[in-house]
Amino acid sequence: MTFGGMYVSPEQLMKDRADYARQGIARGRPIIVASYSGGIVFVGENPSRTLHKISEIYDRIGFAAVGKYNEFENLRVAGIRYADLRGFSYHRTDVTARGLANAYAQTLGTVFTQEAKPYEIEIAVAQVGSSADEDHIFRLTYDGSVSDKPGYVAMGRGGEALSEGLAARWSASMSLPEVLSLCMELLSDASKAAAGETLAPNQLEVAILDRHLPRRTFRRLDGDQLETLLGG
Repeated sequence: MTFGGMYVSPEQLMKDRADYARQGIARGRPIIVASYSGGIVFVGENPSRTLHKISEIYDRIGFAAVGKYNEFENLRVAGIRYADLRGFSYHRTDVTARGLANAYAQTLGTVFTQEAKPYEIEIAVAQVGSSADEDHIFRLTYDGSVSDKPGYVAMGRGGEALSEGLAARWSASMSLPEVLSLCMELLSDASKAAAGETLAPNQLEVAILDRHLPRRTFRRLDGDQLETLLGG
């Protein structure tokens, strides 16, 4: 491929785009998505009360993202439209996290290879099951790659350290207060390492998919309720 008389190999072009996207994502405030005994929890560092990084997509499906807000917000809205249309055309049970992840992967892959710049985002799509063994958490990267993450996923700044902490201490049998405390501790450590600051509960965005609810399982946790779950 030639730019202004200079030849750039396809391999180098893809590498440059990947490096660009990874650098943008690494600056994003981190998010953890993890199964626990009663469902799936989403915990992210987010001081904004209005610009959500965590959202409901459908009855038993949630969404979380790190990176550029306008880019992942467009995909979030598109995901809701996809789920509503599929649920209306077929059946509500035909709307799955796997199908949504595949749709997102196609969009991300197309943008990565054909647009002027890749999306600087990573996405997690989670579906809560009737037991932890039936939970699904999919991680999608900037180039459309999809991975099925058993149990948990950590994205954004300090993601590798967060994943190591979860690998050492996380268990699917944890209660909601236990998994929230673990996520809070790991995110606070990541914040200290990156910015020298300790996180407070009001700097978190937290939501759950409650497996015991009959249909719409998504609930946000904040204020006094979150402080109580975190032990005061």
